[in-house]
Amino acid sequence: MNRINTTLADLKTEGRKALVSYVVSGDPSTAATLPVMHKLVEQGVDIIELGVPFSDPMADGPVITLGHERALVNGVSLRSTLALVKEFRQTNKDTPIVLMGYANPVIRMGYGAFADAAQEAGVDGLLTVDLPPEESVELNVELKRVGIEDIYLIAPTTKPERIKMIADLASGFLYYVSLKGVTGAGHLDVDSVSTKVKEIRSFTNLPLCVGFGIKDAETAKAVGSLADGVVVGSALVKVMGAMGDASGEAIANAVAEVVTPLRTALDEL
Repeated sequence: MNRINTTLADLKTEGRKALVSYVVSGDPSTAATLPVMHKLVEQGVDIIELGVPFSDPMADGPVITLGHERALVNGVSLRSTLALVKEFRQTNKDTPIVLMGYANPVIRMGYGAFADAAQEAGVDGLLTVDLPPEESVELNVELKRVGIEDIYLIAPTTKPERIKMIADLASGFLYYVSLKGVTGAGHLDVDSVSTKVKEIRSFTNLPLCVGFGIKDAETAKAVGSLADGVVVGSALVKVMGAMGDASGEAIANAVAEVVTPLRTALDEL
């Protein structure tokens, strides 16, 4: 069984909520990402979303866009990100890793070649932000072939018939984007999230994680009470970017200060 499914099933049995974290591979330095990943797990993160740097991250706000830019300056690519996952797997065999990014690097590598390389590195899931479900059938087939989950986004504006189509294609979990706009934008409307989560659940039994707008313990707890898990990204990338040339250990410790209260808040539910 895929690590994502195992982890989410275990959390459900335990009555706990998943904490999913997002960081950009190679941001703010290539030396920082691996210690940050290990620190995230140490502080209670259940699933790591690892952003693959891309030159035009259209779904991301200014904070994460800067993270992509820093990583690209550092020469980080899809292939080096896969190498990083492989290195992480040398000491962590259990924490699910989801690659989150844009279609172009995957298309350039080739769906079959990517699927094989990702499986060999130890990737558990893929979330391709700009690849519509209608255009993802070929990739979905290749991912299923190697046991990698294909994770999809659902937006506040997604219509019921499209929710059903997406849910039928998806595996692992569904990622509900709680805000209209890019990452890090806007004010979280918990009532709207609650209404949409109920609608999505009427179409699927897949676990549902909510991201965009999770910035602190308060928002994590509010959304965690509605969903199977929460995703935090911009809050982490902002802290990491501010650390500049600090050591990987120092950056990891700064990230821990953000993650710890989120984990505590979710565990109070």
